Amino acid sequence: MNNLKTHNTIVHTGSFEDKLKSEFKKGVSLSLYFGIWFCALAFLGATTLREWPIPWRMFGFALIKAGLCAKFMLIGEAAFPLNPNRRLGIVPSLLAQSIIYLAIVLLLNFLEYGIDGVIHGRDFVSSLASFGNGDPLHIVALLIVYWLIVWPYLLFTGMSIVLGNTHTIAILFGPPKSPH
Repeated sequence: MNNLKTHNTIVHTGSFEDKLKSEFKKGVSLSLYFGIWFCALAFLGATTLREWPIPWRMFGFALIKAGLCAKFMLIGEAAFPLNPNRRLGIVPSLLAQSIIYLAIVLLLNFLEYGIDGVIHGRDFVSSLASFGNGDPLHIVALLIVYWLIVWPYLLFTGMSIVLGNTHTIAILFGPPKSPH
């Protein structure tokens, strides 16, 4: 692993428009990634509770939540850019950073609940307390699930930084097919 060359794909040398398009694509991709997870969890919740018919609006809420979490992750990445250490390996060096991103997502989710409460005429602090149904054990369970969702994304991003995006995609999905 010490002989890996580092290709930092986060540094943009193009125009502002190129940077904006790149960040937009990253946001959409991350929203879709989170959306798949959150819709699967919503579906699991509905089937666990034996809700029939399955309320379709829960998938809309899951997609909105996915967009918000993607935004929170992008804010976290802007504030604390990923910095995988080649000598330590991608997993050990990103483990501590994953906890930082988890804390950012947790903090921003708390703030989201507070702001949502104010928008709906409730007190900010009492709205904060309603996050995770006010149950610390439920919040811990949410954190574990959030971490399990965020961790593969961070590993993919870390690999892309160390190996380059093209090599990472080729390793995970095979080399690009050449058109005939």
